[in-house]
Amino acid sequence: MTAAPRVRMYSTAVCPFCVRAEQLLRARGVSEIEKLRVDLDPALRLEMMEKTARRTVPQIYIGDTYVGGCDDLIALDHAGKLVALLSGTAA
Repeated sequence: MTAAPRVRMYSTAVCPFCVRAEQLLRARGVSEIEKLRVDLDPALRLEMMEKTARRTVPQIYIGDTYVGGCDDLIALDHAGKLVALLSGTAA
C-alpha cells in the first residue's frame, strides 16, 4: 500500500481561501497539513514566490505535486483527481 503523500500549504492566519482549502482537504481524509505561515516568516513568503511564481495564499503541494491555490484545489476535486492524488495513486 502506498503511503499518503505529505500535504504542505503556504498560508496566513486570516486567509478565508486557506480555511476553505483546509476544509476540503480534511473532508477528503487529510489528517495532517504542514502549514507554512508566510505571515510569520518573510523568508517563507520569498520561498513560496520563488517556487510557485505566485504571491497569494494558499499555495498547496501534495507530495511533490504543485496543486496551486484554493481554486486549483477545488477544480482538481471537481475533476475527480484530488482523492487519487491524496492517496498516492494518481498517474
